[in-house]
Amino acid sequence: MNAKNILVVEDEASIAEVVSLYLKRAGFAVQIASDGKQAMGMIERQMPDFVVLDLMLPEVDGLSLTRWLRDRSNVPIIMLTARREEIDRIAGLEMGADDYVVKPFSPQELVSRVRAVMRRLGREQDAAENERPLSFDGLSIDPKSRVVTVKGSPVELTVKEFDMLYLLARHPKQVFTREQLLERIWGGALYIDPSTVTVHVRRLREKIEEDASKPARLLTVWGVGYKFEP
Repeated sequence: MNAKNILVVEDEASIAEVVSLYLKRAGFAVQIASDGKQAMGMIERQMPDFVVLDLMLPEVDGLSLTRWLRDRSNVPIIMLTARREEIDRIAGLEMGADDYVVKPFSPQELVSRVRAVMRRLGREQDAAENERPLSFDGLSIDPKSRVVTVKGSPVELTVKEFDMLYLLARHPKQVFTREQLLERIWGGALYIDPSTVTVHVRRLREKIEEDASKPARLLTVWGVGYKFEP
C-alpha cells in the first residue's frame, strides 16, 4: 500500500522539520511548503491526501488557503496556530478544517490527530457508499456528490454544514443535542465550543430556508437541541 501523502504548510522551518520527521516516522510521505502561495502551486500539480497548515502564513494566510482548498477538494485539513481566541478556532472550522491544534503542541499528538481524522473520514466514506440521496419538497441532498439543491438550484455548503444537514435530514424529527452534534460532526473534539453548533445551524438556515427567521426545516427544540422537519 502506498504511503499517504501529507502536505505540511508552515513558514517556521524548525516546526516544519519536526512535524515532517514525526509524520515520516509514522509511515507517511511528506512534502513541505513554506507559504500559502507555494502550497497552492503544489496542490494544483498534485492533490495531497492530507494537509497540515499553519494559520499565520506569508503570501496567502491559512484561512484563505483553507477556503481556496475547500472549493476544490474535501481533502482533510488540520490547522496549526498560536492563536487561542475562540473566533479563530471557529473561523477555521467554519471554512472546512477538520481539526485544530494550538502551538506549542506535541508532535506525537499531531500524528495521533492525523490518524484519528483519517480513521473518522474513512468510516464516513465507507458509510456514504451505502447512503442514498435524500429528497424532500424543494430540497435534495446527495451524500456521494455532496451536492445540496434548493428548488433545483445548488447551494454552497462547507464540509461541516453539509455533514450536519445530512445527519439531521437522515433522522427526521429526531432531536439532537448540541453535545450529540459535536460528537457526530466534530468527533467530540474538546476544544470546540458548543456555540459552534449554533453558528452552523444559523448559516444552514440562511442557505436552505425560505425565511431564516422563521425556519420550517431546521427547528430549535428549546432547552434540548435541533431537529429536521421533512
